[in-house]
Amino acid sequence: MKNHTMKEEDFRVEERAKVSPLLSGLEDWVEGIIIKIFKNPFLGDEIAVKDEHGRIFFGEKKYFKKK
Repeated sequence: MKNHTMKEEDFRVEERAKVSPLLSGLEDWVEGIIIKIFKNPFLGDEIAVKDEHGRIFFGEKKYFKKK
């Protein structure tokens, strides 16, 4: 039986994360701080990250990875 208590990656507000170029439209992964996690009933968790330049990127969890 599979253990359902383990999630792929648990993100938390104020942790560092990287944003995929597929979401940001930039050449490389962008690093920033998670400022909000939305519970979208249709898409699952959506994450908002603010980088050092003040830009905010948000989207589905699949476009983010922990730093």
